[in-house]
Amino acid sequence: MASPLTIRFFFLGQIAALSNRYDMTIITNADDPHFLDRLGISAKVIALPIARDVSLWHDAWVLFRLIFIFRQERFDLVHTLSPKTGLLGMVAAWVSRVPIRVHVFQGEVWATRVGLWRLFLKSMDRLMATCATDLLVVSASENQYLVEQGVVRKGQLRMLANGSVCGVDLKRFYPDANMRDRIRRQLGIPEDALIILFVGRLNQDKGVLDLAEAFSCLAPSRPSLHLLLVGPDEGGIQDRISTRHPGLRANIHFVRYTARPEDYMAASDMLCLPSYREGFGMVLIEAAAVGLPTVGSRIYGITDAVLDGETGLLFEVKNIVDLTEKLRVLLDAPGLRIALAEAGQQRVRQEFSSDMVQSALFDFYQNLLRTGC
Repeated sequence: MASPLTIRFFFLGQIAALSNRYDMTIITNADDPHFLDRLGISAKVIALPIARDVSLWHDAWVLFRLIFIFRQERFDLVHTLSPKTGLLGMVAAWVSRVPIRVHVFQGEVWATRVGLWRLFLKSMDRLMATCATDLLVVSASENQYLVEQGVVRKGQLRMLANGSVCGVDLKRFYPDANMRDRIRRQLGIPEDALIILFVGRLNQDKGVLDLAEAFSCLAPSRPSLHLLLVGPDEGGIQDRISTRHPGLRANIHFVRYTARPEDYMAASDMLCLPSYREGFGMVLIEAAAVGLPTVGSRIYGITDAVLDGETGLLFEVKNIVDLTEKLRVLLDAPGLRIALAEAGQQRVRQEFSSDMVQSALFDFYQNLLRTGC
């Protein structure tokens, strides 16, 4: 169970490989239930409108629909991949007595919340963990965080391979000079310009507004500097940035949707993920595979994806001054950019290939299905 965007960005390779071994059904809020067929992947798709935001009556309806589906299909294993689908899917699977119920923690919504809302959301994660038979985590630091926060017990979580939710497809993410030229021409960005890239959902928790502020501090003295923001706008972020920084509109570019983030990585010079919460930060290791140095916030999850001073630079989360300085360091030191990029690319090849994670997932599934728990 996952969103179509998550599937397209991260799981097409895994689903294609797993569908050759198992009878798979994907439950997602896809508008087009045949999108996998067109990609040559033989997995059944059940379209179910699972909303990201909390909606009591709608969520209750989805829960009952899931219970009906699980009882009708009689699955041996249910695997959920995001907070909302995880909660609804694990509860429905427990009620339906699905024998094996797996959830992957990959970034906690409540990590940036306060007060009663934080307590409520955290209690939902505890409920989800209680309903699951097996729990996965995408980074060692997220494992530690969940134990410290009392969501799970020590030893209850398992990490596949060296972490990440799916690893990096090295046949897809690699330096591509031709694509660099093509995307720059398409966006009207000169060949000699420097591009800072962000890839992901444009919302408050991703720190995109902080990145725009940092860019506004750097751009006046660097007319050839451009900011490229790639991903769906979930909070009117484009309008807010354009209104706050009208003088920089020619140097800030928005791409609302792409199924090929690697093309925009190939066109860029560095990637920044200023997020307030992440389970791992997949985009950081994907960018590293393409040959980009990375800048990320110093939070759990990202500290596993970026080795500070070795494959990228980390800054204190929500600290725009520190973020600006780290970007400035990379902009002014082309030799450092090259060194970090080379080290990051080598690390991804050795530790985070999709083949490695996929093999670990196969072994995990086989063991569960063989033992039945």
